[in-house]
Amino acid sequence: MAVASMAAPVLAATSDFGSCGAALRTSAVAQGVSAERFDRVFADITPDLSVLPLLDAQPEFTTPIWDYLAALVDSQRVDDGRTRLGQHAALLQQVSSQYGVDAATIVAVWGVESDYGRVFGKRPLLQSLATLSCNGRRQPFFKGELLALLKLIDKGDLDPAGLTGSWAGAFGHTQFMPSTYARIAVDGDGDGRRDLVASIPDALASTANYLKQAGWRSGQPWGVEVRIPAGFNATLAGRGKRKPLADWRALGITLVDGKPLQVPAIADDSNAALLLPAGAKGPALLVFRNYDAIYSYNAAESYALAIATLADRLRGGSGLVAAWPTDDPGIGRQQRRELQTLLLARGHDIGAADGMIGNATRRAIQAEQQRLGWKDADGRAGSRILQALRAAPPAQPTVFRLPANYPQLVQSPIVRSNVSMKDVQGLSTGDFKGFTAWKVETPFSTAAISVFGGQLLSFVPAGGQDVMWLSPSAKQPPTPIRGGAPVCWPYFARQGQGNDVPSHGFVRTVPWQLRDARREADGSIVLTLVPPVIDTLDLRLQMVVRVGRTLEQELITENTGSQPASITQALHNYFNVSDALTVDVSGLDGLTYLDKLDGGAAHVQQGDWNLRDPRDPGRSDRIYTQAGGHYVLRDPGFKRIIDITTSGSRSAVVWNAGEVAAAKMDDIGAAWRNYVCVEAGNVGPDVIALAPGGRHTLKQVFAVKPL
Repeated sequence: MAVASMAAPVLAATSDFGSCGAALRTSAVAQGVSAERFDRVFADITPDLSVLPLLDAQPEFTTPIWDYLAALVDSQRVDDGRTRLGQHAALLQQVSSQYGVDAATIVAVWGVESDYGRVFGKRPLLQSLATLSCNGRRQPFFKGELLALLKLIDKGDLDPAGLTGSWAGAFGHTQFMPSTYARIAVDGDGDGRRDLVASIPDALASTANYLKQAGWRSGQPWGVEVRIPAGFNATLAGRGKRKPLADWRALGITLVDGKPLQVPAIADDSNAALLLPAGAKGPALLVFRNYDAIYSYNAAESYALAIATLADRLRGGSGLVAAWPTDDPGIGRQQRRELQTLLLARGHDIGAADGMIGNATRRAIQAEQQRLGWKDADGRAGSRILQALRAAPPAQPTVFRLPANYPQLVQSPIVRSNVSMKDVQGLSTGDFKGFTAWKVETPFSTAAISVFGGQLLSFVPAGGQDVMWLSPSAKQPPTPIRGGAPVCWPYFARQGQGNDVPSHGFVRTVPWQLRDARREADGSIVLTLVPPVIDTLDLRLQMVVRVGRTLEQELITENTGSQPASITQALHNYFNVSDALTVDVSGLDGLTYLDKLDGGAAHVQQGDWNLRDPRDPGRSDRIYTQAGGHYVLRDPGFKRIIDITTSGSRSAVVWNAGEVAAAKMDDIGAAWRNYVCVEAGNVGPDVIALAPGGRHTLKQVFAVKPL
């Protein structure tokens, strides 16, 4: 009986993998993994055969290099990387000093591998490696990685619960394979464990250690962009074909600006190799030993060039000079989001404009390419289709009439809820500064959302000041509430509307309903709210608000009718500031804006926005077009930054009434210096067209940081 009771869990743990599963268990135990540990972690693991096609579809080898680099070395990754260099300056200085690898290269690896910790990979790591150990080609390699992972778990470095990574088994901030983890990872934070998943110090120190072990030479460059002469013999190029710089000079190669080839930092230049990643008509590079160290991290030229060129950009460089040999260059995430927004505006149901190009986006691009009469309707997200959709006439907003039941809906709010307040810890209803509201309390922050208008009234990070400004003289319903984040929907201002309908839409002056609420494992609270059904309007709106370390807010619109419909909308954020005249907002430099105070004339933003702009000092009413969706409000008086990110939007509104206009508004008056409006929206030319059944999501996220 004892033998049978021991065999049962073994069979249950490995039966889905057949004889291979039993062999894996035997090998793991032979290498020191406890049988009990193996059986426990394998108890619920089943094969995932969807990983097998990915063995032959790695983007480093299947994506044109101009697309690959455009996606990985884009303006967003550069900006975020420079931010990380500042945030972790002390740590990076320590790591660089210890391992001899510069901070920009370490952070570039972090940025390319996981987008600075945002994208670890979604596949259960043990499941993927077990599947690849028993199926497809390279089974011995993946078996070795699986056994290495099991030993790390057994040793206590890693917790198997929720451990995810890439389909091939790489995981953590800098995506180490388990065998590399076991061999190279170091304890960067001194807690006695090597945890590249939860510890940034461990991850960055381990990355530096990897490059050092791979032969990194401190203080030397990875390579230099060069120019090859006409008629150059391209067969001389290749990472394995090494020559001294003198030999390359003798062959007519110069620096990219035409100056003589010399790289003083290279003490031993005998390992210089010429790369022509897109052939003789594209960029040319001479690479040195540090490039080889990067290449060893992931043996693909496009990958190594992504790391190397991102590191150069983080140091302040402008990137490669020579153009790629294509008439349709790749586009970065900001441009991809713009492309997706244009597709959404034409009624394509592709989900959120998140910059991630999936099958739905490719199908929508293909449909637009066919509509444009292109023979090569390949669904590729490139500059050509983006420019074509930019040039196409924008969708026109629908003209809305006053719904028959609207006057009955405009009344003092009555709390309507499908959720029992006592069932969600931290959620209650009550008075907030004179308004009936849903009140939220989490370990990280508090918030209040008015029943009238579904309007965010307050968001206060723990130990901080309110992010939102609410007028001290705000009027009671049915007058719209001045402050917070009014929901302007299904039109903004009176864009395309007559004077018979209220400005800024129907839903900000009617009571909303709480449809759902839940408390997440970390204590954050997620609310789903809806306005009442409005007669004759074949559009439905719901708002999802997540209150936690950040404030996340989504407006989700669905066309439930049988005809196309167009909307404009905005989350009209009033941010609480110490003094509007001292605040600066970045993320708008170089954008075109339509100035309502100048009759809607177009101008180009120069530098950060502020109310000290000599063109129009002390006031602002601007719509920024083709906006990128990331804005940073710096408030020196409150010594804080409000980091604002948006998606599903390619416009931004920045508004402050100014002293003269505010004096005529009894719910602002002298308080005009206490707020700045930076609004996420689809306004001006940014019209959202929804086909029948189509959906669109506008999202914004606030994060508060010290200045």
